[in-house]
Amino acid sequence: MDATTEAKSAPVAGASGQQPGGPGGASTLDFLLLRMRNKSDFPALSDSVTRIQSMATSERESISSVTNEILKDVALTNKLLRLVNSAHYARGSSVGTVSRAVSLVGFNGIRNLTLSLVLLEHMQDKDNAQLLKEEFLRALMAGAIAAELGASQAESEEAFIGALFQNLGRMLAQFYFAEEAASIRQRVSDTAHPMSEDAAALGVLGLTYEQLGLGVAKAWGLPDSIQRCIVRPVGDPPAQASRDSGTHLRWSASAANDMADAMLHADAEVADQRLTSLSKKYAKALGASAEQVKAVTVSARVKLTELADAMDLRVPSHSPAARLLATPASGGMPFVGVSGADGIGDVVDIAQLRVTSDAPAHADVSHEPPGTLVQQQEAAMQTMAAGIQDITNVMVNDFKLGDVVRMILETMYRALHFHRVVFCMRDPKTNILSGRFGLGPEVESVVKRFCVPLGGAGVPDLFATICTKGADTLINDTSDPRITARLPVWYLRDFHAPGFLILPLVIKGQAVGLIYADMAVKDELAIDDKKLALLRTLRNQAIMAFKQSA
Repeated sequence: MDATTEAKSAPVAGASGQQPGGPGGASTLDFLLLRMRNKSDFPALSDSVTRIQSMATSERESISSVTNEILKDVALTNKLLRLVNSAHYARGSSVGTVSRAVSLVGFNGIRNLTLSLVLLEHMQDKDNAQLLKEEFLRALMAGAIAAELGASQAESEEAFIGALFQNLGRMLAQFYFAEEAASIRQRVSDTAHPMSEDAAALGVLGLTYEQLGLGVAKAWGLPDSIQRCIVRPVGDPPAQASRDSGTHLRWSASAANDMADAMLHADAEVADQRLTSLSKKYAKALGASAEQVKAVTVSARVKLTELADAMDLRVPSHSPAARLLATPASGGMPFVGVSGADGIGDVVDIAQLRVTSDAPAHADVSHEPPGTLVQQQEAAMQTMAAGIQDITNVMVNDFKLGDVVRMILETMYRALHFHRVVFCMRDPKTNILSGRFGLGPEVESVVKRFCVPLGGAGVPDLFATICTKGADTLINDTSDPRITARLPVWYLRDFHAPGFLILPLVIKGQAVGLIYADMAVKDELAIDDKKLALLRTLRNQAIMAFKQSA
């Protein structure tokens, strides 16, 4: 009797999200676990996951012990360093040691990266490697979306791994039970008698993918937070965000996986429609607007592309997984959009808040004379990287908040040749963001006039809306009437730049400051993906400085 027949003979497992019901359901899981253990690579995979998980969550572990554990695997070490040095995790100058990577990314961040790399490493050389890559990319996309939805770095880290591991059962089935997984896909796609994936898995394996993933997660000793994320919440999303972090994490993981599925299984036009519908479905449960939820899928796609490149993960251009890595049809990566009942969403659509390209996509720059675009771009990247490294070095020791913020402004000002750069900080008594200091021509005479009320009566101006939403925002043309209508009087009088960039500093959902930067010439501000990653690193350093100095 083959494995499929034997699995079918076991009693049917309980409903999705529950442990397999009764002794028969438990024996089905035991049978599958035993079959996996008999595979030569599963014990090694289990051992790696268990050690990585324990070292990343133990308070007694030091950077030294975590480093030593990773260094035992040469291939893992090399891939980890390559990943940490990718644009997604760019921290400034090149990171050449694992210990530095651990100190920069943090235990949980390293756990996420190493778990992802270990799963991928064990899947690369299988006969069905292409399907495994597709499953892995779908899981990575879900993780990237969930991380973008996180309100803080810690929440983003947990959301990433929770959404990633919600796919654990499906990935393991494809890895260890390729024939059964193919049978499940066939039943799901049967046009005459289609089945849900849960029903198909129950019929073939005797338990759902969710139950398989949860059983293995328990065997590996993964933390309760990850195990809870593996179990999708039942019913419709709640009408408001849950105050319980675990519940909110589960809905984030569920939304992220549904959106990743939509992006994987449909062409661009249909996927866009599905994403719009899913964004509306989950928005209230995630405590965000539908526009915000949908916008993160674009930034997540860019980050997934960076991760896939750093992991050397390649898929054929005709495969479904290639849709996950495709450049958005809009031609660039939007900053998080701003929306609201006051119609500001329309303004943002018109303003085209997106990363711009420093050069045409197909421009031949190989014959450009010295000192032109290519060298300018390289100089900008080097200046930003060096500044980030200097700031990192300063923050290792005692520092003054003002000194760190000035270093951040100087780095931005020098690297991207802004006209003016201004730092604003919130006064807790008045709930107003006011200008403190800046760089640029005659900035001292106008910086104190930068004033952004975050509450009170009336329609909020563009700056207040951006800060309330926590949206990194690029306005390339302030002459558009709908943009001008949302700019405060003091700005039109004292600044009125043709274009500007806003990077809000948000801690626990509250804007504590903002960094404003503008250009003197319309459409002069061009931000590509690498520059955006470094700008956000600088902004995150400012947030970290706030937290450490509080």
